[in-house]
Amino acid sequence: MDLREIGSIVSARRAKLGITQEQLAVFSGLSRATINELERGSLEELGVAKLSSILSVVDLDLSATEKKPMRNALSTAASTASVSYRDSMSPKELLKAMATGTYPPNLLPQIATLLDDAPLPIIVYAVKEVSEKTGVAPKRIWRNLKHWAVEVKSPRAVWR
Repeated sequence: MDLREIGSIVSARRAKLGITQEQLAVFSGLSRATINELERGSLEELGVAKLSSILSVVDLDLSATEKKPMRNALSTAASTASVSYRDSMSPKELLKAMATGTYPPNLLPQIATLLDDAPLPIIVYAVKEVSEKTGVAPKRIWRNLKHWAVEVKSPRAVWR
């Protein structure tokens, strides 16, 4: 498999996950131009570390096949967001919040922790799981998360 084929697979996978080229670039620590060139098949060379970073974000491995999906990503995300708080956010509450874009005010600290500290692959899997369970498009869920990040003034660069 060559870089052109990998680029095509990455493009399709990124779209399926509802992630923009800009988001993929930020999440993988690369430029949007690099992502664009990879997806268009015009990139001549990309190091293994950079390629691995891109593939990790879109849930592919170096063979460009789908990895075994993370089980219970929503539970993992809710648990990660609640680790420092007496009141836990349930996976059901997180699912409803991500799908609708509205979270209960008492869960603001957990939402902020999710956005600021949760590993990005967990968030990506959680978005996928919410979309599959609710039928809400991944792009809509990503917009909800971005809106929350602005609202809570998240310092995490990926939300800018």
